[in-house]
Amino acid sequence: EQLAGIPTRVRSASEFVSAPFPLARNTLTIAVTQSGETADTLAAIAAAKRRSSQAEGSLQSWLLGITNQSESSLAKAVDYTLPTLAGTEVGVAATKTFMAQLVVFCCLALEFAVRRQALSPQQLAPTIAALRSLPDQIETTLQQQREPIQTIAQTFANVKDCIVLGRSINHAIALEGALKLKETTYIHAEGYAGGEFMHGPIALLDATVPVIAIAPAGSVHNSMLANVQKAKANGAPLIGITTATEPADRTVFDQPLTVPAIDELLSPFLTVVPLQLLAYTIAVQRGLDVDRPRNITKTLSS
Repeated sequence: EQLAGIPTRVRSASEFVSAPFPLARNTLTIAVTQSGETADTLAAIAAAKRRSSQAEGSLQSWLLGITNQSESSLAKAVDYTLPTLAGTEVGVAATKTFMAQLVVFCCLALEFAVRRQALSPQQLAPTIAALRSLPDQIETTLQQQREPIQTIAQTFANVKDCIVLGRSINHAIALEGALKLKETTYIHAEGYAGGEFMHGPIALLDATVPVIAIAPAGSVHNSMLANVQKAKANGAPLIGITTATEPADRTVFDQPLTVPAIDELLSPFLTVVPLQLLAYTIAVQRGLDVDRPRNITKTLSS
């Protein structure tokens, strides 16, 4: 939506079957599954194909699959496939395939933006250059934040609940970070949009509920700082993931984690790394099997 100006809606595959979106002209449905065999996702694609076949001929639609398995059932069911090419994902709680999916979605959005002339080739070039530099920046983040994250993980020894906040494009990363904490550490973690958290859920906070705030430099940085200051007033320990080094950040956050400077559009590629590493480190310190969390299977059949 922001890059290409294409109205876009997101729905869980398990909900799409029972509550599909209204049919519209020239619709692209994108299905995402690491394995390409997730039952809910395949059922959603089957439902989309049935509805398309029953619709008027003028309501053109296409199916696109994003998967790490180019020979999977998903790849055979859709019109087009974009493989993530991430290699084998050993852990049930996906990390590298999640990152690869982000890359594919980013490149797809950029391609649409250029084709719709919402972005010129000259404007595109710096973003492509920034994408190419991501591996080095991720490596820098891992090296620089490993020790601080070890320290933070020790403070989570008795934590049972945690809040992860993000705004704008990093709201999705807050959800991903909370999911990783739930999957690997069994901490009850919830991700929220920073502004929405103020409308009720903030009542959950006290000194036993840490808040992780994703606050990279950019258009929503000051708004996020305002949110976490209110959280701090309720006694919550604050961990900040930020690209900024302003005095305000050092004052607000009890434990800041700094990632390399990056354009706000691409910040999720870096802000997710400390969250994944924190979840991993807490799980290891708790003596848990990070690759095989309890109650979760690699390919869901629900």
